[in-house]
Amino acid sequence: MSDVESLQGKLLIASPSLLDPNFRRTVVLVTEHTDEGAAGLVLNRPSPAPVAEIVPQLEPLVDDDEQVWVGGPVQPNAVLVLGEFLDPDDAAVPLFGALGFPSLEEPEDVAASTVRRRVFAGYAGWEAGQLEDELERDDWIVEPSQPDDAFTEAPGELWADVLRRKGGIYELVARIPEDPSVN
Repeated sequence: MSDVESLQGKLLIASPSLLDPNFRRTVVLVTEHTDEGAAGLVLNRPSPAPVAEIVPQLEPLVDDDEQVWVGGPVQPNAVLVLGEFLDPDDAAVPLFGALGFPSLEEPEDVAASTVRRRVFAGYAGWEAGQLEDELERDDWIVEPSQPDDAFTEAPGELWADVLRRKGGIYELVARIPEDPSVN
């Protein structure tokens, strides 16, 4: 990128003032960020739909009861698999550290080359300059990602957990109730 540092591999934490229902209290892993735009996966929106029912060919990659995760509002029928690779060079599209997207031609190979995997439907996307504008408006809080963030077992807590990890004033922000009017 020319003028702006790439946020690939970082987390975008929705500001409490971001009321868009697609992104309210979400944590998004930025998977691509260039001059042409950005893309990411919402990490804390599980769907009730099991992988085996929605994408049966990917069933060998996940536990029997694993659900599909809502990666974002763009192309909701697009399926993406995020993996933590034993050897990061095995990722078809590396993201950061050992995380990346596998080639899905042979699901059994993906299962053997990864420690853990998560199946997403859709993704979050931004046109050129759009994410930068949203960052300027303070719609998002940026924080380095940790591999466990992408595979959280407590999606309802991830937003507050990452804010607390960021520290400082964000520890207080993490305590803001979802609906302050019922406080």
